[in-house]
Amino acid sequence: MANPPQPNRLPASLVFQELTTPPDLPPATLPPEDSSGGGWGNTFSALRHRNFRLFVFGQIISLVGTWMQNVAQSWLVYRLTHSEMLLGTTWFCMQIPVFALGPLGGLASDRHSRHRIVVITQVLSMLQALILAALTLSNRVEVWHILVLSVALGTINAFDMPARQSLVIQMTSRRDLLSAISLNSAIFNAARVVGPGVAGLLVAGFGEGLCFLFNALSFVAVIAALLAMRLPPFVPQRQDSPWVHLLAGFRYVYEAKPVRSLLLMMAAITIGGMPALVLMPFFADGIFHHGSRGLGFLMGAMGTGAVIGTLVLAGRRSVTGLTTVIVYSALTLGVAYLLFAVSGSFYFSLVIMPLLGFSVMRQMASANTLIQTLIPDEFRGRIMALYSMTVVGLGPFGSLVSGAMASAVGPRATVFAGGIVCLAAALVFRLNLKRIFHSCPGAVSR
Repeated sequence: MANPPQPNRLPASLVFQELTTPPDLPPATLPPEDSSGGGWGNTFSALRHRNFRLFVFGQIISLVGTWMQNVAQSWLVYRLTHSEMLLGTTWFCMQIPVFALGPLGGLASDRHSRHRIVVITQVLSMLQALILAALTLSNRVEVWHILVLSVALGTINAFDMPARQSLVIQMTSRRDLLSAISLNSAIFNAARVVGPGVAGLLVAGFGEGLCFLFNALSFVAVIAALLAMRLPPFVPQRQDSPWVHLLAGFRYVYEAKPVRSLLLMMAAITIGGMPALVLMPFFADGIFHHGSRGLGFLMGAMGTGAVIGTLVLAGRRSVTGLTTVIVYSALTLGVAYLLFAVSGSFYFSLVIMPLLGFSVMRQMASANTLIQTLIPDEFRGRIMALYSMTVVGLGPFGSLVSGAMASAVGPRATVFAGGIVCLAAALVFRLNLKRIFHSCPGAVSR
């Protein structure tokens, strides 16, 4: 029997054109609306999947450890240097690899087993925490150690984030995707409330090293949960050139107007929201004079609002109308930033913070769900890498802009400008909504 024709016998230009031209989006890629309506019963529907239950168990323990390490690491840098600049540099080192290497992480997620990638990244994250713990507990840690390990962790996250985001739909189903993403966001923010408090007590009583050790040990739970999952075996597809495969992902996003618009809006919201997050310590201490305790109250209130927002969102029965949630969340977020910028009262600002958390996490979870619903699975890793770049990778640039602008015009004006950016992004997205989603009208219904 004759061998079939081989793809590499085609002219290179035709191969490139074929492989980098994404398929047209289907006329309606959103699932039909479920007439049973929403409610608390739907909030936890993703938990009926065994694999997702295992994932949640591991995440609850691991994310508390992650937040403990974040707080302890910041305090360690400050204790060693008393330098605000090095605090910012540490954050930059940990986040910039997500932006620089995100496309490679997405490419790996689409060409290899996502489950295996997540297992490997979790093991590497555990080793990173163990090294930091050993250096700190032995009193040998220096700032350059922390900076190098921060770059290492950021590099790990650049591969972990797109693979883990893409794995959610494999652990659940298309129908329960909104519930799964919302519950995952709620767990993340609940850990943000609990982790820093526990870290504060451990740092005060025993030092930073114990927080790093606890974080390393917490990865045992998530790794065990991942290994216990029963997922379909990974079947490798036809392996094109990595470069062509990468370009095909970028071109797909460019051609898919709904996905492109959602990513651009998320990028604008990330940049607009960075001033409030970066300058929050200055507001707590320099403006409201409540010190680190006031900062803890403000961040805790924001985390509480985020948990409530994502749990309420998880109760929706379908993705129908998520664009409306995104628009109103962004508008509310912009107004909340404006109110926070002009607030003269700590307690009024404390009331605003849950609204901030409620709005920002509803918007992020809704955009994540809608993007994953619209895209074909073969592009999922690369597109979720771009999503991670917009919500995490742009953070360092937003931090630098926020600091420079605050030095020039003051923190209140900087946060106010961020609110204007959020409002403008929401309005532009809203005005173009029907044109953007003309092929999937269910997305823009109420």
